Amino acid sequence: MTSSKFIGESIEILHDKPPSLSKKPTCPDGFRWRDETFRVVEILRQWRDYERRGRMGRNMRPGNASKARIRGSWGVGRFYFRVRTESGRIFDLYYDRAPKNATERTGAWFLYQELDAEK
Repeated sequence: MTSSKFIGESIEILHDKPPSLSKKPTCPDGFRWRDETFRVVEILRQWRDYERRGRMGRNMRPGNASKARIRGSWGVGRFYFRVRTESGRIFDLYYDRAPKNATERTGAWFLYQELDAEK
């Protein structure tokens, strides 16, 4: 049985070659968390979620909302990556496309959880 430990903290990501589209990022080559650097050696799974949450979920007509769930819309959505690091640890990280504020319109990276490998 696989278990997980919720983390929910922001991280600094490392790319050997920066992605061409900042709002549709590729899996990072590594990340820094709590002053430790982790190198990604394998992508185990990747997925995206374009669900509009909270008040953002109520501000669109139903027809447009169904299209946005498939294609995404500006500032909405998350890109998830389940990765294995050099040390063998497994993490879920994600990029949240929501802008930080009106002047900083980029999203942010988060370490969602650590998973224990099946034994």
